[in-house]
Amino acid sequence: MHIDHTTLRTDHLEDTRDFFIRVFDLKEGPRPAAIAKAIPGYWLYWKDAPLVHLIPSSFYHDRNGNASAEAIDHTAFFMEDYEGFKQRLIDLKIKFSPMDLPDIGERRIFLRTPTGILLETVFRGEK
Repeated sequence: MHIDHTTLRTDHLEDTRDFFIRVFDLKEGPRPAAIAKAIPGYWLYWKDAPLVHLIPSSFYHDRNGNASAEAIDHTAFFMEDYEGFKQRLIDLKIKFSPMDLPDIGERRIFLRTPTGILLETVFRGEK
């Protein structure tokens, strides 16, 4: 297991994108069709892998002043054995949401820690 990517929420998508491109020499790259259709934002690549995902602060988040607009939204972990991990969550009675992205050969599972922090697990090349 290793960290796959980090998603940042921001009210300043273009400025944040430009910052990462300028400072870290990342490149803007493609996003899976299902994600691009549903969520505005950018994926920034290091070499051939998307490392930083940017989404608007207001997209899934209540803007009542209780949450920071500029924040790390979630961190994703690259893992193996999708079915085994899914069964582990079921056995532990942990709620989760799956997402299949066939156009990039990935399966994902989203879950929350006991305090509500969003985590994502990424599985590549598993059917």
